[in-house]
Amino acid sequence: MKEITVLLLDQMFSSTAIGPMEVFRHAGSLWNALTGARIEPSFRVTTASADGGPVTCDGGIQITPNVALKDVGKTDLIFVPTTGVSIDDVLERNAAIAPWLKRRSTHGVAIASVCSGVGLVAAAGLLDDKRATTHWGLAERFREKYPRVKWMPELMVTEDRGFYCGGGVNASLDLAIYLVERFCGREVAVQTSKALLIEMPRAWQAGFAIVPLKTDHTDDVISKAQDWIHRNFAKTFALDDPAERVGMSVRNFVRRFKQATGDSPLIYLQKLRVAAAKRMLESNHRSMQEISFAVGYQDVAFFRSLFQRHTGISPTEYRERFGV
Repeated sequence: MKEITVLLLDQMFSSTAIGPMEVFRHAGSLWNALTGARIEPSFRVTTASADGGPVTCDGGIQITPNVALKDVGKTDLIFVPTTGVSIDDVLERNAAIAPWLKRRSTHGVAIASVCSGVGLVAAAGLLDDKRATTHWGLAERFREKYPRVKWMPELMVTEDRGFYCGGGVNASLDLAIYLVERFCGREVAVQTSKALLIEMPRAWQAGFAIVPLKTDHTDDVISKAQDWIHRNFAKTFALDDPAERVGMSVRNFVRRFKQATGDSPLIYLQKLRVAAAKRMLESNHRSMQEISFAVGYQDVAFFRSLFQRHTGISPTEYRERFGV
């Protein structure tokens, strides 16, 4: 039986701790009870807060843990829930967590975190040079604060050398089921997901995101180029066009553009077109060919491929999921 410690944090989103706790508690038992098989729990779950006292969650719910951090015994996995979207505030309110995680990781303990909780693991330096995901709305701030982390916010779940990360709030269940599969095998994970009526882990969260196009930089020349691209994204043009508009060589333009926005001009344009396509897929019933043409792609097959590359799902799937 694996030992799991679920942290209870001040102002946490309670579902991101309680949901995974229920997944872990019922792995190997609920399905078995429902089908008449022998009950063989896969995990023993312990909850811990910084001082052992109750924590007040977002919305005023209070939860009392089993132990304080200092009293946590042997554990195979630590699970860190999400606790707000103000990064500095999260770190200040949970100052004891990052150093405790760092000490525990030196003993080979696996660490899983979700949404803003990933920031507490990153603050301990434990995600440096590793792949990690978080909520798409926090990704840019985390990327600036923790530049050594290989941020992949398009993914719902990541794993890298004993560190597991989940995207947004509901991704806590994706991450929990993923961990059941990782620690107990696919059969137990499938049985657990069936018993709790939870889908097996989703791979992508990019379909839920507003495409992150960075405009809050200080390079006024590149801002002018961005404005021109936004006005003309549906047209066919070469990189020479926006570069000439701002009096730069293509090489210098590409370098400055990426430095200011984080994306090459081509990737930026693709993201902009995909964002426009999303809005059309959500709000009207144009054909795929019409939408492809409207955002600047004459080759519908290429458009479909590009859309899937940026969002993780096809345009048809996106319309079915998010269309009015």
